[in-house]
Amino acid sequence: MSESKGNEFWRSIPPIKDVFKPDAKPEAYISNAATDDMKYYVPFSETVCSRPLWISPSENKWADILRADAPGMVNRHYHPHEVFAYTISGKWSYLEHDWVATAGDFVYETPGEGHTLVAHEHEDPMRVFFIVKGPLIWLDEEGNSEGHFDVHDYIAMCREHYEKVGIGADYINSLFR
Repeated sequence: MSESKGNEFWRSIPPIKDVFKPDAKPEAYISNAATDDMKYYVPFSETVCSRPLWISPSENKWADILRADAPGMVNRHYHPHEVFAYTISGKWSYLEHDWVATAGDFVYETPGEGHTLVAHEHEDPMRVFFIVKGPLIWLDEEGNSEGHFDVHDYIAMCREHYEKVGIGADYINSLFR
């Protein structure tokens, strides 16, 4: 049962006049962030893609929707900084842990954790909202470093994809904060 506008007591409260402090950037508002329009998802691996929502080049951070429409995998990697994840749909886990995340589940990854992210077979696509700070350090099967992926690599990957699909490379700049 929906409430009528007559119950919205706050309608008579005036908004703040000077919302932004000097030099503050506007909020990033993205309607339908977990869209099914695949042109917004940048291939991250052969089986997993990412839709960037917010990027901070100066802090080496980004927020995205990670998606897999079938069983998939992101390379083994290590995080020197914390990561937050909220599962929107589907099913995923890390090979190194005994839990499996489904819709509504939250995961906090402590700095210093290495893992292998996998998307499980499920009737819904795996869609997970991530906040990532710092680089991902790619690992070999023994857990040794064999490269890195940071916000600048992410930006370049997104620019290339968005140019290729007709959105335009500059679209990614609109997500910078």
